[in-house]
Amino acid sequence: MKSLHWLAASAVLLASTVTASAANIVQVAKGAGQFDTLIAAAKAAGLAPTLSRGGPFTVFAPTDAAFAKLPAGTVANLLKPRNKRKLAALLKYHVVSGRVRAKDIKMGRSHVPTLNGKALTVRKHGGVRVNNARVVKADVKASNGVIHVIDKVLMPH
Repeated sequence: MKSLHWLAASAVLLASTVTASAANIVQVAKGAGQFDTLIAAAKAAGLAPTLSRGGPFTVFAPTDAAFAKLPAGTVANLLKPRNKRKLAALLKYHVVSGRVRAKDIKMGRSHVPTLNGKALTVRKHGGVRVNNARVVKADVKASNGVIHVIDKVLMPH
């Protein structure tokens, strides 16, 4: 009987692993439960379909808590339809073409081009920092890329 329970538990674990690895960036972010603002912003900017089907991408994903650190009213203002282009530029500054895992980042400092045309400064010394944000969780896998969770919203220069 124990082996039957173990087999059932293994099947559930395997099924959840297969489902998670088959999920795209938007689905993985939605399932994490800490990226509601990012997902709402991606939808408002018209980028959710690209992040769902395109790729591979590397997304430096600010959490809801990171968005909450912005000055009061900033997110609400960015989500207005008239600011769609500005919001898209901000979000594209968080996305790099290709799949960049933590092990791919070399020690020291490098500049990485983003989808909005500007470069991020990535530093690796102990932990990984992207501009002034700290990567708090790296290498969250998705079917069309990888997510690195960051503690601040990146602002293009």
